[in-house]
Amino acid sequence: METAEFIETLRREGPLLADAAQRAGLDAPVPTCPKWQVRDLLRHTGSVHRWAAGFVAEGRTEPAQLDDTAPSGTGSDGTGSDGGELVDWYRLSHARLVEVLEDAPADLVCWTFMPAPSPLEFWVRRQAHETTVHRVDAQAAAGLAPSAVDPAFAADGVDELMLRFEGKGRNRARSPQPRTLRVRTEDVAGDSGWTLHFTPDPPRWERGGADGGADCEVSAPAAELYLALWNRLPHDHLSLRGDRDVMDLWLSSGAAS
Repeated sequence: METAEFIETLRREGPLLADAAQRAGLDAPVPTCPKWQVRDLLRHTGSVHRWAAGFVAEGRTEPAQLDDTAPSGTGSDGTGSDGGELVDWYRLSHARLVEVLEDAPADLVCWTFMPAPSPLEFWVRRQAHETTVHRVDAQAAAGLAPSAVDPAFAADGVDELMLRFEGKGRNRARSPQPRTLRVRTEDVAGDSGWTLHFTPDPPRWERGGADGGADCEVSAPAAELYLALWNRLPHDHLSLRGDRDVMDLWLSSGAAS
């Protein structure tokens, strides 16, 4: 996907998140994030938006703490004085991020926390997915079915999870014998899928792979795969063929959180 496509996705997802949060009310629990109420979701996502915008707008090259200037969100319904302030604060945080990313030069130099072709490509991609996943959280809190996720964007989100987050060493799965897990979308033309190799060493993801077949294959339409791997849909939305123990090994190791 191109930078402009990620920005357009981010532009669309933020208001959907805010609208769902306001509909749910700030006291509403977030079923997909069991320890959170809607106020926590707004404070977290808005703080991340402001944090990301700071790196891009100021060209910061060192890590920094999250912004902690959000209103407390003590109003219960999102329309009272403090509740309304928190929803408005989120909307402004999101709008500022979109503006900063639109204005950023292609040769931007700033800090990132995962490999990417460029810092700008990193931040537009990461914030588009951050906002989309938390938009689903807000809609769950409001009792709404999640709005559609474009299959190509969803497949990109699976790719980010597999090759970037897992590549940072979060996955602790080990196997005394070599085992392979294949993950693929069912509705994205030309998608080569992903393969995870388990050995006694840290697991290794690759795009495509497993030409000789995998011990376990997991598949679903891209949007369902994306949300299930981010634990926003139950894993029973996934089709599984082969040895379920291989999938369980991955999930039990802290993957897909």
